[in-house]
Amino acid sequence: MDEATDDFVGKKVFFVLPNSVIQKEMVTDLIRQEYEICLVPSISDARRVFSRYPDCLAFLNIDEGLSEGEWLSFVESIQSNPAFSKVRLGVLSYNADPELSRKYLMDRMVPCGFIKLSLNLVESTQIVAKVLEANEAKGRRKYLRVHCGEKAFFNFNIGEELFEGKIVDISSVGMSCTFNSGKSIEVHRMVQGIQLKLKGNLCLVDGVVMGRRRASDSGEDLVVILFDSKTSLDQKGRIRGYIQSVLQSSIASL
Repeated sequence: MDEATDDFVGKKVFFVLPNSVIQKEMVTDLIRQEYEICLVPSISDARRVFSRYPDCLAFLNIDEGLSEGEWLSFVESIQSNPAFSKVRLGVLSYNADPELSRKYLMDRMVPCGFIKLSLNLVESTQIVAKVLEANEAKGRRKYLRVHCGEKAFFNFNIGEELFEGKIVDISSVGMSCTFNSGKSIEVHRMVQGIQLKLKGNLCLVDGVVMGRRRASDSGEDLVVILFDSKTSLDQKGRIRGYIQSVLQSSIASL
């Protein structure tokens, strides 16, 4: 996954100290909408993440972790640090106190706003999605793609011939891959029953070979396969679950 933060790639979006509902449901929905979401479990982790990705959006769950005063001090420390001048903060809370929201909106002027969460998860997710859209979090890209690293493989059969290899990068709509043993396949070939092995999780899709491109880092010839648009929601969900795990792993070692 290209770690540049230009207009094409878009921006990383972090949820700092997210509650369980955000972790399990809201993030899944936002990734389904092709936003690049990661969870940040602590304040110290947040500072490291902001240092690594200074052009990001970050939503702070102020209902957990720190006192009201400590959260306000944390926000002030981020806003006053020149290294974090491009970090766009937002606040999430179930607290409906207008005085609390005023402190963040008027005193601290957090650019991504104060989002009052409700028990209606769909409504809360829609509000967050509108903020992400307003801040052009996707950039000019349409689909979220991740570099797979290790433990991502595929195989399929054409007649009695087995094709297998490594998945280099993947999105919900397609993948680029390399074939083992020097095998190749013609462009525009329809392929049925492609088994994806994504960190041990299996997914089954059909697709069509769209072309080839040269990998910018390794110089390898990559085969590009577009998944069938009729791929089931269950299979797409498995791919997106893998994408989410890759995104989360990308910040775990910071």
